[in-house]
Amino acid sequence: MNKKILWSAYFGILIFGMAMLSLGTVNNYLTLDQKLSQLTIASLATLLPVGILLGSMVFGPVVDRFGYKIVLAICTGLIAVSFVTISLTAKLFWLQLSFFLIGFGGGAINGGTSALVADISETAKGAGLSLLGVFYGLGALGMPLLNGLLSKQLSNQQILLFFAVLSFLPVIYFLCIRFPEPKHKQGFPITQGLKLFRDPMILLIGFFLFFESGIEGITNNWTTTFLRDGAGISPEKALYALSMMVLALTITRLILGSLLKKIPAWKILFLSLGFILAGSLALAFFPSLLGAFIGLGLLGIGFAAGFPTMLGYVGEFYAGFSGTAFSVVLFIALIGNTIINYLVGLFANSGNIRAFPWVIALSTVAMASLLLMTTKSMKSKIKE
Repeated sequence: MNKKILWSAYFGILIFGMAMLSLGTVNNYLTLDQKLSQLTIASLATLLPVGILLGSMVFGPVVDRFGYKIVLAICTGLIAVSFVTISLTAKLFWLQLSFFLIGFGGGAINGGTSALVADISETAKGAGLSLLGVFYGLGALGMPLLNGLLSKQLSNQQILLFFAVLSFLPVIYFLCIRFPEPKHKQGFPITQGLKLFRDPMILLIGFFLFFESGIEGITNNWTTTFLRDGAGISPEKALYALSMMVLALTITRLILGSLLKKIPAWKILFLSLGFILAGSLALAFFPSLLGAFIGLGLLGIGFAAGFPTMLGYVGEFYAGFSGTAFSVVLFIALIGNTIINYLVGLFANSGNIRAFPWVIALSTVAMASLLLMTTKSMKSKIKE
């Protein structure tokens, strides 16, 4: 395995994690310094997931046709330029474009780095992807700390410019190293790429991640509301409990890097679903601060294996079209994130936020069924 290429993936996903968390600084800047209304900021934020969805959809064919260097360099550069733009103007069009480009670049980087690690990992692709997830966690966990330290010395505008410089540094690295050659330099075979949308195994993995992405999304977005309205826990304490989930997920992914080299991935996945189910039931039956810490800790452990192991399967069985295959499953996953988040939003709006942990529990049952079908599909594919 080429360590220079591996570090390029680590740097890329680290920037993606930092960029997603640094949006809190963007909100502060737009609210306090530029005096934009919360409604306007909310409208800007809706462009972020649209960008992520589109970036996740298009990166694969581009990577398979032109290679990783161009995708990682351009998309990381887009994030850097977007931070500069936000810091320099309050015009709505440029802010809208910047939010969209941060999402688009982030979605492409997320998928591109995952496909890259899968491509260069000769064995135990899931283990390599687990370690990649650790670097995302480091970026996400480190950003609030870095933000807090910088806020004592710099203005919000200066912090955004600092993020821009930080985001641009990996671009120089990407341009200086040699990446694997594109898989289809002579032209991308569109017909074969489209067949992936009808491939049973790809669809099973995609819909497993449909639910995985959905329940991870609602845990990030609705936990504080559930704990506030369902258990009377203050948002500040709820955020501490949510940090427990991120910490548990990051540590577990670090451990998985070793475990996945020794234990079959499907066994770890079934065990992970058990942790998720236990975590959701803890939240449902013990709506307290202690129950929240236990439940979210279990959810973090359970969430750790889903994406790395399933994407590892994609990289293993679809090596010739890994970028496009990753695009298909990530696109399905992000649709799940959108739909399940919207469903929980309906529950919250109607005063039924207590249904939140049961959505996780029922989704876990669906994932167990899909995992059983996926393992059967893999056995059939191996025999072919």
